[in-house]
Amino acid sequence: MSEPIELNDDNFDLEVLKSELPVMVDFWATWCGPCKMISSIINELATEYSGKLKVGKLNVESNGKIPIRYGIMSIPSLFFFKQGQVVEQILGAVPKKSIVEKLEKIL
Repeated sequence: MSEPIELNDDNFDLEVLKSELPVMVDFWATWCGPCKMISSIINELATEYSGKLKVGKLNVESNGKIPIRYGIMSIPSLFFFKQGQVVEQILGAVPKKSIVEKLEKIL
């Protein structure tokens, strides 16, 4: 089973922007109910797309620079990166099917 990578202000550029694979980043916080609702979906996708997609989680409470860089105003926010660029995003808790549709478009 593949686990999402814990992202932070220090490793974000290396793990996301310089990644060979497309990356899905989950911007979340411990107090966020909708974030908890999609957490298991994020974990499932990390396993299901292992080798095709990198999945990372960035806690907005303990990391300030990256959320500011990407204008994160609400969480959960899912950002999809390809070759260092944001190509898609999903704001709020959505069903797994909606996330998979975006993934299939960028893979």
